[in-house]
Amino acid sequence: MLNTDNMEYNTTRNHLIMKEYGRHIQKMVEYLLKIEDKEDRQKNANAVIELMGFLNPHLKNVEDFRHKLWDHLFLISDFTLDVESPYPIPTRETLKAKPEKLRYPKKYPKFNHLGKNIELVIDKALNEENPEKKQGFANSIAYYMKLTYSNWHKELVHDDNIQTELNSITNGELEFNNRPFVKHRTDNRSERDDYSSGGGRNQYRQNFGGRDNNRGPRDNRGGNRNNNNGGRDNRNNNRNFKKRY
Repeated sequence: MLNTDNMEYNTTRNHLIMKEYGRHIQKMVEYLLKIEDKEDRQKNANAVIELMGFLNPHLKNVEDFRHKLWDHLFLISDFTLDVESPYPIPTRETLKAKPEKLRYPKKYPKFNHLGKNIELVIDKALNEENPEKKQGFANSIAYYMKLTYSNWHKELVHDDNIQTELNSITNGELEFNNRPFVKHRTDNRSERDDYSSGGGRNQYRQNFGGRDNNRGPRDNRGGNRNNNNGGRDNRNNNRNFKKRY
């Protein structure tokens, strides 16, 4: 008959502190706490560290993975293990210490439709000493202002209105010299309208119309390919026939 007196159940075991190392590592650490000889305890602690690294090879990709192993060793021992560590020994206070609360950046833009980032760009443009870069900043700011106005409204804004608003923001220090083009979402014009002035589709047909018209059509029914006028007359007769009927 099977003797069940020496069997252990999870309900009778103590709490498993770090599950990624398993029950056996925790039992080894508990054995380290019972060793009275300091040198023997230190030797066994180094062996447990090597075994912990072997059981968790993914920690080798972590920076200072051995430092993390030593911290976990002291954590499993409930910070009561008396051994020498090559790294600063952690304490219970440092483990439970909470970081400082991060302050949420609160930004209150002067112009809600432009946002807060455009104010930072304007401040950088005003502090720019190079006139060419400063002018480039002004042109980019004008384009962005016109783009945001187009997104917020149902119509495009004139460049004079953009310049007036830019003067009020910068006290007249920035002035753009380009005419920023922004396509509105209700604008149905094609982006290739500028290219249609050169002939468009008619020009495309004229390019193909410049082929050698002296060559007659191919006659797969045994006709003479050199007879140039025969195929042309047949086509004219077919056209006249369609027009009459």
